[in-house]
Amino acid sequence: MAQKIIFMGTPFFAVPILKSLHQNGYPISVVYTQPPQKSKRGQRVRKSPVQAISETLKIDFRVPSNLENNQEEYEFLKKLDADLAIVAAYGQIIPKNFLDLTKKGFINIHGSVLPKWRGAAPIQRSIMNLDNETGISLMKIVEKLDSGPVCNIYKIKLNDNENTQDVSEKLSFLAAEKILDNIDNILEDKAKFIEQDHSKATYAKKIDKKEGQINWNSRAKEIIGKINGLTPNPGVYFNFKGERYKILKAKLGNGIGKSGEVISNDLEIACVNNESIKIIQIQRQGKKSQKISEFILGSQIKKGSIISDV
Repeated sequence: MAQKIIFMGTPFFAVPILKSLHQNGYPISVVYTQPPQKSKRGQRVRKSPVQAISETLKIDFRVPSNLENNQEEYEFLKKLDADLAIVAAYGQIIPKNFLDLTKKGFINIHGSVLPKWRGAAPIQRSIMNLDNETGISLMKIVEKLDSGPVCNIYKIKLNDNENTQDVSEKLSFLAAEKILDNIDNILEDKAKFIEQDHSKATYAKKIDKKEGQINWNSRAKEIIGKINGLTPNPGVYFNFKGERYKILKAKLGNGIGKSGEVISNDLEIACVNNESIKIIQIQRQGKKSQKISEFILGSQIKKGSIISDV
């Protein structure tokens, strides 16, 4: 009898994984993804990347706003009697009573080296923490968040010039490849799932937009880590003369000055401990992003300016 697989995912991270399974002959009976969202101005409704690829691949999909206390979806999955569910950045907690609705359980592809960075924003937190490596963990979902037993972990090195989008794409393509090495073993009960060392768990809490404001009394490496970790969303910014400026890319400088002081004509800004950052790409509020060579031609931010933290 043909196996039945449920796939649950929402952002681009999940798209290559779903495509990989589909293109390699694994039968996806249904896809679950987050409902379409209205744009900020309410003029357009945006489908999730996973909904869009499901339509392209002609895979049935469902978009419930939540699964908690959702009897309709519970009965649908119970009737489906699926063999396995694969979850990749779905964006919803799977209720406990759903976890028994497949024969081989629910497998989560998590974007960290578990037990480090359980939770909602593992890639961002890893970059912001200046970790040397990250990876993907294939784990069985249990009731407690990201604490289930793990069958395999695959690691990559983190580079200083990579932001969250860069790392997320790397991990996504890695997961798309490695799920194929694991799915048959999981379906055939050959995969070995090992309990995590819960004493070493750390948590990647959801990103708050307020975290994007730069504190110039931080170390330069910490500021670079924040820029990389919060780019492209929600972004890192500073305020100057009532306007907001988003820093899209920066690197370590070697200048000296007071924290928040512009110490060169190409927008090098001093931090604590005689450190500095050089801004490479910036976006003024309401304007398009610019390379620093373009930006400084018409900018009010000159050498000697002081950028406050408010």
